[in-house]
Amino acid sequence: MKIAIVCDVLGEENNGTSVAAMNLIRFLKNRGHEVRVVCPDEYRKGEPGFYVVPQLNVGPLNSYVRKVGVSIAVSDDSVLEAALSGVDAIHIMTPFFLGKAALDYGRNHGIPVTAGFHAQAENITSHFHMMNSRPVNDLTYKMMYRLVFQYVDAIHYPTQFIRDVFEAEVGQTNGYVISNGVNSRFVKTEAQRPPEWEGLFVILFTGRYGMEKSHKVLIDAAAGSKYESRIQLVFAGDGPLHAELESYGKKLTHPPVLRFYSRDEMLNVINSADLYVHPAEVEIEAIACLEAISCGLVPVIADSPRSATRFFALEENNLFHFNQPGDLRQKIEYWMEHPEEKEACSRRYQGYTRQFEQRHCMERMEQMILETAEKKKATTP
Repeated sequence: MKIAIVCDVLGEENNGTSVAAMNLIRFLKNRGHEVRVVCPDEYRKGEPGFYVVPQLNVGPLNSYVRKVGVSIAVSDDSVLEAALSGVDAIHIMTPFFLGKAALDYGRNHGIPVTAGFHAQAENITSHFHMMNSRPVNDLTYKMMYRLVFQYVDAIHYPTQFIRDVFEAEVGQTNGYVISNGVNSRFVKTEAQRPPEWEGLFVILFTGRYGMEKSHKVLIDAAAGSKYESRIQLVFAGDGPLHAELESYGKKLTHPPVLRFYSRDEMLNVINSADLYVHPAEVEIEAIACLEAISCGLVPVIADSPRSATRFFALEENNLFHFNQPGDLRQKIEYWMEHPEEKEACSRRYQGYTRQFEQRHCMERMEQMILETAEKKKATTP
């Protein structure tokens, strides 16, 4: 088949949506499909199979967009025509400007269109400091539906949690719940721990430096611990709050390490850590958490009702009350003081994550696209 993957945001694999997109692109190519990728990444120009559209110019806000670490696409009719002409299916990663244009093209030309649900309302409203406004978040979901999701032939939901949240606002949809999956390379292995981490208890959190990820809750928990002088936090990622988190973390004996790691580097970082903490208040799935526990790291996860990640907890000590550093501190200290229980929990998690094996998940994504195309063909006069 000829399949177009349309990405309003792609860039480096430094966020969950970009990782999910590149995993799907690579898998479909390996399965023998012709994959055309539409994205705003200038450096991809001339790369086979990539069709590059302009980036959104928001004037005085361009510096903020760069700080967030993403490039946002706008449509170009000639590029879109070249990319989408003659394809058998279109898959939209996010329901923004480029995705909407690709949807319109597909509808006008009778091409089946599927779309991924990779952005919670709060991921958008947090940029306007309105993350906790229920009416604004509800309106955001309704706008997503009215502009894009009501018109697509099928929706990919990474978790049942986000499907339930969205359908509570807009009603029943033609959805497929499929995890984004964990790459098979993420397994427990020997690691080369940086010399400066020797003798320290290393706590890892992987996530964009944004308000909804709640990094400060983890910093406060470490600061209040009786083991504070032994704790090294590692924040793998990047984002607009980099400088703020760096300043906030200076109160610790060992300030947090804040940096972006490549996928290969992450494998070593995960296997060098002692514990994984996911304090995010808003999360659709958190493949980063699954990658960590696939390598044997025991997680401590916020029990936020706006996070699907809480469902990865296997026991009470894998959860803490979200936005409560004191409760998180107690859970961290429990695992520091009970290494044998931590090792037993680690073994349980290595078995638990087999259900999220990436190849199986990508096979289901392929099946969703093929099924949707067949249904569209069968019902088109």
